[in-house]
Amino acid sequence: MADPIELLIQGRAHELGPGFAVRRVLPSAKRRMVGPFIFFDHFGPMVVPPGGDGMEVRPHPHIGLATVTYLFDGGIFHRDSLGYAQAIRPGDVNWMTAGSGIAHSERTEPEMKRTGFRMHGIQTWVALPKSHEETAPSFEHVEKGKLPAWTDGGAALRLIVGTYAGRTAPTTHFSPIFYVAAEMPAAAKIAVSPEHVERAAYVAEGSLTVGDRLLTVGDLAAFHAGQPVEMIAGPDGAKVMLLGGATMDGPRHIWWNFVSSSKERIEKAKADWRDGRFAKVPGDKEFIPLPEK
Repeated sequence: MADPIELLIQGRAHELGPGFAVRRVLPSAKRRMVGPFIFFDHFGPMVVPPGGDGMEVRPHPHIGLATVTYLFDGGIFHRDSLGYAQAIRPGDVNWMTAGSGIAHSERTEPEMKRTGFRMHGIQTWVALPKSHEETAPSFEHVEKGKLPAWTDGGAALRLIVGTYAGRTAPTTHFSPIFYVAAEMPAAAKIAVSPEHVERAAYVAEGSLTVGDRLLTVGDLAAFHAGQPVEMIAGPDGAKVMLLGGATMDGPRHIWWNFVSSSKERIEKAKADWRDGRFAKVPGDKEFIPLPEK
């Protein structure tokens, strides 16, 4: 049987802050996007002791994308320039559409800092199709219990956004997309639905085999279109994210927190942030300055 894996990408580790390690998976030199997914960061698992720093991401801007945060452990408190203030917990979804422009902050809540906590999750950016790049910004919180959940081959799956295997998540989306969290106990076996053109699997914990290949933490396997894909969890089980969708309607430029089909639009966003023309996050006087490079 032919190898279903078209390309294997290994996440690059770097530190966002002291003790806050992140694996950057997309964009990669090998591949910029999987479907509309243009940015994929995996943070943790890490244990933050009582009184530790946690996450302190000051207000910063976005255009031309939607951010999707999904947690296995811990919590993040989101505030944005539309006035939303929302905690996210494991299994919930925070979906923020930047569109024409939004600013937001992401921080650890004081009570979690006081008691200490375990943190583990994924943050992704979804590029918006050209028809929606300048859509009005919006924010949506979808609780865990409102997302489609099912079992297959011993694994527990949850559809975070889009359509997959006859199911549809209530989360807003703008182009064909799927994003699934799969918790696979040892030896659990699942087949990846063939319906979307671009498909990939990312190992966030444990290990799994696809054909004769062993995938471990930090590996993103992009699959050949339409080809059957069967994944079998290793002896310690696996936490896996399945992602993809339709091929994007042309290339995207990415600079700092900005994504656009137009370089000129990114230059405008840079000037708007530098000159204070983005809406402010209510009650937050801090901000991340525009990088010099």
